[in-house]
Amino acid sequence: MAATEILVVAGEASGDQHASELVGELQRRRPGLRFFGMGGSKLASRGVELLYGAHEISVMGLVEVLPKVPRILGVMRGLRKAARARRPACALLVDVPDFNLRLAAGLKSLGIPVAYYVSPTIWAWRQGRVKQVAQRVDRMLCILPFEEEFYRRHGVSARYVGSPVLEQVPPPGPAAEFRARLGLELHRPTLALLPGSRMGEIDRILPAMVAAAEVLRARRPDLQVVVPVAHTLRKEDLARRFAKASQQPVLVDGRAPEVVGASDVAVVASGTAVLEAGLMERPLVVVYRVAPLSFAIAKRVVRVPFISLVNLLAGRGVVPELLQKDMGPERIAAEVERLLSDPEAHDEMLRGLREVRERLGPPGAAARAAESVLELLPSD
Repeated sequence: MAATEILVVAGEASGDQHASELVGELQRRRPGLRFFGMGGSKLASRGVELLYGAHEISVMGLVEVLPKVPRILGVMRGLRKAARARRPACALLVDVPDFNLRLAAGLKSLGIPVAYYVSPTIWAWRQGRVKQVAQRVDRMLCILPFEEEFYRRHGVSARYVGSPVLEQVPPPGPAAEFRARLGLELHRPTLALLPGSRMGEIDRILPAMVAAAEVLRARRPDLQVVVPVAHTLRKEDLARRFAKASQQPVLVDGRAPEVVGASDVAVVASGTAVLEAGLMERPLVVVYRVAPLSFAIAKRVVRVPFISLVNLLAGRGVVPELLQKDMGPERIAAEVERLLSDPEAHDEMLRGLREVRERLGPPGAAARAAESVLELLPSD
């Protein structure tokens, strides 16, 4: 009897991480399952047969995607062809909605049940896509508590399974403990800079971070700057951005939550890293910059008051968000200085971050998601 196969499709580093944890839970519950599809190193380490790498569809911004469209469409055709030939018992699609919702249409036409993990943010923009989700997705596995009700209201079978980020970050603790783990000087004020995981983000965001650190060092000469380097980047590429700085930063391979834990304040590019940083219970400033045309388009269609998950979950502006032209070095430095020097602002932010953690509920997202996926499979 042929082994039961599941098609897994994940993009981006965070999607690869979430997918690998879910695959691990499925493997523990049904050891005979086999997996194939698209992802990164985390899925590969689980033994998933990767037909394509997640990097092949990775791109930032609405305008920036255009040159990669032919390759992206080629990957989609290849995955559909593989699904048609191998007839998996289920498809597990993770994040990357512009890609995965289109792929889901083809999979449903083949009669393959679709579970979707990490919901598209259609509650924020392009709400018309909820009709597509209802037609193409058999089970939406939500990682934000307000998403389940939204989907059910629109006729989608949805379940809030919890946030996988809760299990991907260490428990918050004293900064000195994290500094010791990373080999940092224990008693120097420490600034964490998290510029993103893609070179496009680095090019748009890191220069302003570097300049802000220089402004802060002029006021605090003993400031220690630490930068986690995503596995998708090279240390030398980041070090080059600091070539003219008064001091070189400490570059750490990955371990972004620990870097935040070691800091007094963190400056974080908007994305999953903001929630990770918030769960470390350190004051932070959110920054982001994309191509002007991409931002202009987004402003016309986005229907939520914040871009960061921390503020969306809190329902108010817990952390400052500096976007586009507001993301200047002086503005970043001013927000960091305020959090370093104003105990009331510091404590108020920490109260908001702890409230966000409580709203996410208990850990165990991958385990609960695995239970839902298994409901879509034929029994042994």
